[in-house]
Amino acid sequence: MKKFVPYEKMSKKEKHRVDSEKRRDWQGINPVTRIADTDRKKYKRKSKYPETFE
Repeated sequence: MKKFVPYEKMSKKEKHRVDSEKRRDWQGINPVTRIADTDRKKYKRKSKYPETFE
């Protein structure tokens, strides 16, 4: 049985290994098929009245 070592006391290599394991998996979610929430109040970069240059 492995001895428990708190995260703060782990070596840099061990912290890196633990962090990479946590980052690795999407828990069964496919990020490609996710749909962004459409919020009407969100910040929009496009101008409401675009300028036309002629």
